Amino acid sequence: MNTPAHLPPPFAGLQPEPVWRHFATLCHIPRPSKGEAALREHLRQWAIDRRLEAIVDEAGNLIIRKPASPGRGNAPGTILQAHLDMVCQKNSDTPHDFDKDPITPILRDGWLIAENTTLGADNGIGVALILAALEDDSLIHGPLEALLTVDEEAGMGGARGLAEDLLRGRLMLNLDTEEWGQFYLGCAGGLDVNVSRAGRAEPLPDNFSGWRIDLRGLRGGHSGADIHEERGNAIKLLVRVLRDLEEKLSLRLSCLEGGSARNALPREAFALIALPTAQASRLNDLLESWQACLATELEGVENELTLRCQPANIAHAMSAENQAAWLASLHAAPHGVRRMSRRLPGVVETSNNLGIVTLTPAGGECNFMVRSLIDSAGTALADEIVSLFSLSGTMAEKSGHYPGWAPNPASPLLALCQSVYRREYGEDATVHVIHAGLECGLIGAKYPELDIVSFGPIIRGAHAPGEAVETTSVAQIWKLLTTILTTIGTGVPCQPSSKAQINVG
Repeated sequence: MNTPAHLPPPFAGLQPEPVWRHFATLCHIPRPSKGEAALREHLRQWAIDRRLEAIVDEAGNLIIRKPASPGRGNAPGTILQAHLDMVCQKNSDTPHDFDKDPITPILRDGWLIAENTTLGADNGIGVALILAALEDDSLIHGPLEALLTVDEEAGMGGARGLAEDLLRGRLMLNLDTEEWGQFYLGCAGGLDVNVSRAGRAEPLPDNFSGWRIDLRGLRGGHSGADIHEERGNAIKLLVRVLRDLEEKLSLRLSCLEGGSARNALPREAFALIALPTAQASRLNDLLESWQACLATELEGVENELTLRCQPANIAHAMSAENQAAWLASLHAAPHGVRRMSRRLPGVVETSNNLGIVTLTPAGGECNFMVRSLIDSAGTALADEIVSLFSLSGTMAEKSGHYPGWAPNPASPLLALCQSVYRREYGEDATVHVIHAGLECGLIGAKYPELDIVSFGPIIRGAHAPGEAVETTSVAQIWKLLTTILTTIGTGVPCQPSSKAQINVG
């Protein structure tokens, strides 16, 4: 697959052209987590064609090196870092195959948007910015090293497998945050709790009829960056409804599914249930009552929520024991913000997301993603979840821990970035810690002397259909990035801003 020679709509006319040309390629080549090989090989060959050093490490990361501009060989080496994969979320009625189909964005009112799928601006715009910098022969810079990681969205496998003696740079610019005018200096760490339970399918009595219940229309979003907004979790809400139906009807649960990514807030969930035929006439009224109740509770946050039912063919249900264990445990399980930071007012310290559940008569599983600025607090919350499920004899295990990125307000690289921003834009950028996970923590743990700062353009709705990037902010980030790269190693005095305190992330 080749980069388009002429940019098609909606990319035609967008500036800077090299950045959008590369992003158009990223939209054209599928890149789900653990499925980045085709894109990685395309970019490796692209680099070789430009006589750049390009290697793929044992973890599958792509490293591209570009020598310094003439006279800038003594400048400290700079690593430009982003991840190749994207979160693959779509509306349930959208026939999109993320393993085969290209992303088809549209341009609307200055935003590039994917209406029914995720766009992949997280983190494709970061990758595109890096590729544009590598190919720009007019850019004056010190030694550059691009680190394009794999599997970030599904467990940070690329950063986790990065060797400790591979990178040469002393500075790192991570391009995986989503707000213009902000520099990021820290992030939460995290871990997963994976729950599973075997089951036993039971045939339904002859006088039972099957129904499918759908809960749809939630906003979804990033399970770290959006967790404080108290958006609805489709799994938790549907479990709540099912628990109530259990009390009023002779309900038998066959299947429950919700969510499709551990790091995305679940937007949709559905259940297959069976009821005595004589009780079926009550189901629709009960669901209408629940929809009204949830609409009142979530007014102003989730205005498109719908709760519907339709007949379904069901032959088997889970056992009464498993139904009780799953619904009670999922109903009691925590979700959302556990605690706000005491050291960083307004910043979430610890949270968790019940992101995926798949239950069938033969058994089931679910995943909780726990995040925290304090490792011990995250572990404590994960242990609570494990303990909760152990009460019903359900297997729950912790896995995939990654460290947080501890902020360093005295960072010389931050001072340089602030000085450049102030000089170019006549005002101070703010400095933030983000509750979302970045690869900076894992990379920094392997390279403790590395000085790291993160920034990026304005992205809205990451990890959910309708994800959008503001095109003007991409041009602003390109100017900021290239000016920072040109300034590094010049000896220009860089003083931290008087407003360099860490703000809400």
